[in-house]
Parts: sequence; structure tokens; C-alpha cells
Amino acid sequence: MPGCEPSLDLQKAIRSRLLGNIELIALVLPEHILDSAGRPEVMPCVLIGEGQSVYRRFNSTTYATLHIWVQEPGLTTAKAIAGTIVEALRIDAQIEGVLRLDNFTCRDLAVTQTQFMRDPHGPYSHGIVTVAGLMQAN
Repeated sequence: MPGCEPSLDLQKAIRSRLLGNIELIALVLPEHILDSAGRPEVMPCVLIGEGQSVYRRFNSTTYATLHIWVQEPGLTTAKAIAGTIVEALRIDAQIEGVLRLDNFTCRDLAVTQTQFMRDPHGPYSHGIVTVAGLMQAN
């Protein structure tokens, strides 16, 4: 599979799981879950941002960063959205099985970190969710 990068398959899997989560869709419209950069014009939203793959001999740990943007003076809604994302992306391969993707199989998927901050340039909250997947080429 020449030209395949595991972070692209992971990004597709994350977006699919987020769009399939009813609790998240109640907080963020599906058209506001995007692969985009910068502070968005529509809020609340989840931007699927940066990716990184750390390769080993037969697999990789692949990371994705999700950015949550909400127009609010505090952090309450951003934290609620992040909590919903954590649940949507939790995979127990022993119970649910692995995620078979286009070019890779995701053998483990979990949120590894959340972080929240206020935007100093306006009434916005910004949450960052870091996701890690153990990826193996098909």
C-alpha cells in the first residue's frame, strides 16, 4: 500500500465515531465536526487537527489532536464536549474487536490527554483532546 499514512486512516475513524455518537451530536452539529485549521467561524465545533505517527518495526502509535471551540465565557461546554469525545473514542478491542480501516487496523484507541484554556482574544473556550491509536498495516 504505497503512499499510505496511518494518521489519515485514524482521522477518518475518529470522525466516523464522533458523527455516530448521539450525545456528541446533541452538543455539536455534524457539519461542525471538521478537518480544518484556525479558530472557526461556526461554534461550537470540533476540528480534527494535527497528526503524528511514531513507527516501530511492524506497527505504529499514531496520534491525533482534536480542537474544541465554543463561544462561552467559561469552560463548561468545552469540558462537556471533551467528556463526550472521550467516551465516543474509547475502544476495548477485547470486547468490541479491532477497527478495520482502509489501509490499517486500529488495535487500540484511547484519549490520552485533555486540556482546556480560555482564548485571550474573546469570549471563547478552547479544548484540546489528544488521541492515540495502535495501528498495524493490513
